[in-house]
Amino acid sequence: MPERKPIQHQCSFCKRVIEVHDQYDLPIYDPNTGFAICKNCIREINRFLDEHDAASEQEERHVFADQLDDMLQKNKPHIIKQYLDEYIINQDHAKKILSVAVYNHYKRMKYGYEHEDGTEIEKSNVIMLGPSGCGKTALLSHLSKLLDIPFAVTDASSLTEAGFVGADVEVAVRNLYYAADKDVEKAEHGIIYLDEFDKIARKSGANNSITADPGHEGVQQALLKMLEGSVVEFTQRGQRKHPEAPTIKVDTKNILFIVGGAFVGIDKVIAKRLQKSSSIGFGAEVQGKDEQPKFDELIHQVRPEDLMEYGIIPEIIGRLPVICTLETLDEDALLRILTEPKNAPVKQYEKLLAMDGVTLDFEEDALRAVAQKAIERKTGARSLKGIIEDVMLDVMYEIPKSDEKRKVIITKECITDGAKPKVEAVS
Repeated sequence: MPERKPIQHQCSFCKRVIEVHDQYDLPIYDPNTGFAICKNCIREINRFLDEHDAASEQEERHVFADQLDDMLQKNKPHIIKQYLDEYIINQDHAKKILSVAVYNHYKRMKYGYEHEDGTEIEKSNVIMLGPSGCGKTALLSHLSKLLDIPFAVTDASSLTEAGFVGADVEVAVRNLYYAADKDVEKAEHGIIYLDEFDKIARKSGANNSITADPGHEGVQQALLKMLEGSVVEFTQRGQRKHPEAPTIKVDTKNILFIVGGAFVGIDKVIAKRLQKSSSIGFGAEVQGKDEQPKFDELIHQVRPEDLMEYGIIPEIIGRLPVICTLETLDEDALLRILTEPKNAPVKQYEKLLAMDGVTLDFEEDALRAVAQKAIERKTGARSLKGIIEDVMLDVMYEIPKSDEKRKVIITKECITDGAKPKVEAVS
């Protein structure tokens, strides 16, 4: 049989006549219209697209680099702390640490954009330790508003190692992507807060538990690359992972990670270490049972080795160089939280009732009773608004029934005994 000659066809782009030996010589071909594109033209189109994407990325980098100058000028550490002081009572040490960490993080990005000398400044990821309701999430929430950057909170206790039922660690980055209104560029310069981080401490640490441990050490291992800086790939919300599912890629190199938790029992770990070091030698003083140091005194003395003893793996601690500690809130601090900050709970209710022409008056004893009840519940500032809400419910239900000018007085008995608030007519 005579050898079959290859088909020849003209490329619609370059107009060259192509000998078609297989489908790759003419990757695009429509037999109905004769429209065709040869492999050389496909290569050229890809090259132009790659160059265009690279130029666009470079332009975006320049735009953000220019924005960094303005951001650094407006958000110096003392300015950040002054802003946080308007909303958060006490925690001055934590405010300073966060202010400096955020400022240095953006300086690090600026250095990376402007210098290519091989020197890389490491990220200042932060680990926050403090009792429940002391203001960890509130601090970061207000910080993100000031900086006007995407901020996402993810519950670390919901994360599991691949293979277990639960959320993969990529969920944290996906949450930030949605907080950035699906803008990858914005997401790549945001802040991720991993709450309840102490819940993923490994069982072999001081945080030992009789409950199941769904790969907690594995979760920490999975977080390593993300904290340091890597390209994280995830599917759209609600989509399951499979080879054909379209994915979104976000580089975490310039994302600031802040992890936090109550770390219940960490004070005992610190006290144990301090006791060992202070009891060495003949002249060492023995501390009596009644002289045990308080939680606030101990928490500020936390060291990386205490976190390792608690169950956080050394590699993670190495990627969280900044340790930020917060104190418990006493009665006086809670009293100030009720009335002083710009968004204080009492101010919120005053504004709500003022819209109905009603004046709200909290007696001093009533405010102190609210603070005492929050301390009894051991929930810190978190429960303050809930306690007031319980007292105000009936008032807020009844008030709109009439347009009269009135004054509502909240007494101590309203908080402690469930008495009804006093309502007086105002002429």
